[in-house]
Formats: sequence, C-alpha cells, structure tokens
Amino acid sequence: MCGRYALGRGMDEIRQAFGLAEEAEPAVAGDPRSWPPLEELEPDYNVSPGKRVYAVLGPPPGRPDPAPAGPRHLSTLRWGLVPSWAKDPNVGYKMINARGETVAEKPAYRAAFARRRCLLPADAYYEWQLLPDAAPGTAEPGTSPATDPEHRSRKSKSRKRPYAVRYADGSPLALAGVFERWRDPSLPEEDPAAWLWSCAVITTEAAPELAHIHERMPVVVPEDEWGTWLDPATDAADLRYVLDTTPVSRFEVHRVDTAVNSIRNNGARLLEPVPDGPEPGTETLF
Repeated sequence: MCGRYALGRGMDEIRQAFGLAEEAEPAVAGDPRSWPPLEELEPDYNVSPGKRVYAVLGPPPGRPDPAPAGPRHLSTLRWGLVPSWAKDPNVGYKMINARGETVAEKPAYRAAFARRRCLLPADAYYEWQLLPDAAPGTAEPGTSPATDPEHRSRKSKSRKRPYAVRYADGSPLALAGVFERWRDPSLPEEDPAAWLWSCAVITTEAAPELAHIHERMPVVVPEDEWGTWLDPATDAADLRYVLDTTPVSRFEVHRVDTAVNSIRNNGARLLEPVPDGPEPGTETLF
C-alpha cells in the first residue's frame, strides 16, 4: 500500500520537473465543475490521507487536442478518492489506494481509470516493516488489509520500522494515480465548495527488492511513459504495460526515524537516513 509520502518541492519546481508551462493551464481551470483547482501548497514531508496534494494532469478527456499527449496541467486534489455516486465524502479516507490488479474493474475506480489518470509528484514514499512483539530481533513485511485477514491484529502486535523509497538521483517520483469529481448535493451547483476533486494512488505487488519491507508498493511511472499514462485515449494493453514498469532499479531505500510514524511530525528531517540499530519507542501511524 501507499499511506504516506513526502513532497518538499514547490509549484515552480514541479512545473520544471514535469515540463509544464505556467501559461499552459486550461481555460476551464477557474470552473470547479469542469476542472480541478490549483492552489499553492506548503512543503509537506509527511503527506497523509485527506490532505490536498499536487497532481499533474494530461489533456482534458473528450476534447480534441492536436498537441502530443503528456503532462499539461498542474492541479490540486484531495488524497482519498470519492466516487461521483458516493453519499458521503468521508468514504475517501478508505480509498487512498487502488489496486492495479483490479482498478479497471472495481466500480469505485473504473471510470476514473478509463478517463481520468494523473501523476502525483513525490520526493519519496514511506513504507513500514513490522517488528513482531512476540519475536524480538525479527522483522516481517507489512501487509495490506485487502489481502491479509490478520492485518489489523498483526499490526497491533508489532512495532513499525519506517523506510523511505526515492530515486537515487533525487528526481521526483511520479506516482500513478486516478482522480474523480464529487458534487455535494446540499450545495447549489454554482458554489465552488459543492465540488470535490479527489485522487487515489495505484499500487501493485512489491518488487523483490522491496518485498522484505511491505507486500505492496505504489506504481511509479517512468518519464518515458508519462504521456502514455496521461493520454485519455491510451488502450488497456498499454495501460497494463505502464502498471508493470515501475523502475525499481533506480530506487534508493533507507531507514528513517520513527518520528514519521506520527502525522503530527513534519519537516525535511523525516527523510534523513538513520543507521541500523535498536528501535526507539513506537508511535501510531495515524
């Protein structure tokens, strides 16, 4: 799974990294009914579900566009996808991740996967290895509640060892995402607050190099596939190829301090490597 990540880059740095021009924002950007908003966000080294995050989008679906497919626009979305048919937006807190194996079929994600895909910039993502209380000195991979019936019990009986995963050269990760629009029926259509744009990170089975930390990992889209992922016209076979091409060989993985375990903590220090050694006291993840 992917439940936390870091992004210290600002809006201008993201635009430069993804080849976005400031003047390239679409004409519909000011209409919350037609296109996600864009607001400047503070650096956040402990991005958690429910927060607003930067997203790189391609051309709006259904609109003829002669330019090559690829990154076009920068927007802000809320992390935790709320389907258009949901009765309560709080369902998004349970929908921060979409499984790559089923994202094309699941009712909550299939429309977004077909027409509304995005890239979520990140400096690094965090994952937690479990240290079972009953077996001091041992470690086992973290699990997902979707695949492990004992997930909750296993987590409650273990301490958590956090790791940061990033590109070794410092380039931003481009997490594969999908986004959706939800309307609050209690507000008039013309009220900007009536429209919520939200997203989910797509995950997949962890590569062998990372499987000792957690059984899942986010899909990271390599730069040469950004256009494929963002193009609304990309077919299912090519999308499946992108879901299977996370460039794990370029990753750098290191342990970080357990301060990241609490969303109350923030700052660049959370990404600093810590040496192997005895584990300090545990904190809750959320």
